Amino acid sequence: MIQTEEATKNGMIMPFIQALGYNVFDPLEVTPELVADVGTKKGEKVDYAILRDGKPIILFECKKAGADLHINHASQLFRYFHVTDARFGVLTNGLTYRFFTDLEQPNKMDEKPFFEFNILDFKDRDVEELKKFAKVAFDLDTILNTANDLKYTRAIQTLLAEWMVSPSEEFVRLASADLLGNKRFTPAVKDQFTLITKRAFEQLIGERINDRLKGAMSPESITVADPTISPAPSATALEASPVVEAQNVTTAEEVEGFHTVRAILRGVVAPKRVAMRDAQSYCAILLDDNNRKPLCRLRFNNAEKLRIGLFNNRKEEELFPLESVDNIYDYAEQLKDTASSYLIGQDKE
Repeated sequence: MIQTEEATKNGMIMPFIQALGYNVFDPLEVTPELVADVGTKKGEKVDYAILRDGKPIILFECKKAGADLHINHASQLFRYFHVTDARFGVLTNGLTYRFFTDLEQPNKMDEKPFFEFNILDFKDRDVEELKKFAKVAFDLDTILNTANDLKYTRAIQTLLAEWMVSPSEEFVRLASADLLGNKRFTPAVKDQFTLITKRAFEQLIGERINDRLKGAMSPESITVADPTISPAPSATALEASPVVEAQNVTTAEEVEGFHTVRAILRGVVAPKRVAMRDAQSYCAILLDDNNRKPLCRLRFNNAEKLRIGLFNNRKEEELFPLESVDNIYDYAEQLKDTASSYLIGQDKE
């Protein structure tokens, strides 16, 4: 029924913006057709601008439902992004929402989106990313910290998914190079190893899924005083003994959780001092990449039951449930206290 751009705005895009918590009927919060002069062009308009403290933070350029969203159709969004304080631009046709920022060059909108949300086809992790743009949760630093990783993670996921179905010749050459030795990569060899590569992909993914299912279904025993935390072995012994971790898979949620903890602790320690070390049953967030200085543990292996492990003053882990990765912010004070305790210890030394 929606055949025009105006109908798309009224029936699809305005409700979407309102669902994020912004009042579309308050021009101080959501301004339609915001006007600005861009160079020699006068009266340039962007379809919607979400404002905070009178300044644009998110710009929307709208097309009619089902219209192509090629970047060539975002000329006004490009120009307006350049002359405002907004760090995010959204190109949408009411069904698909493509989020852009300036990761490549400051103050110049990227040609590729770092995040895309389709209201007819989305995953739980997409919803969690979208929540970051909600009025109650919007934090510029948090989004920008994860935007770069999110952009490239999704690009690599897309490429790997394509290779699983149809491995490219370059990828098959790379995968088989050590196996073939000095043998020539003939068309027959190419066909043979293309099938082998595809089969190897399928088996690997199947095994990983089975391992995760087994881990999710088995009861987890948690020791109160973890031996990796208590000061038992010497630093020399720890460095000498290799850590063996079987089949660790760092998920997008764990990466997001890591950047969230970094953002929380930014005022306490330098972000580069907060490190992530993935294990088989949890993802450890450490100060200075030192397993004697745990900040928290992200226990995200069960996607239906996210938990965070926080440490008390005796370095004992206590588990707390999370409805989503964003709920880590509810434990900001505990995380800051833990980080501060290590800094106090350094001062004493």
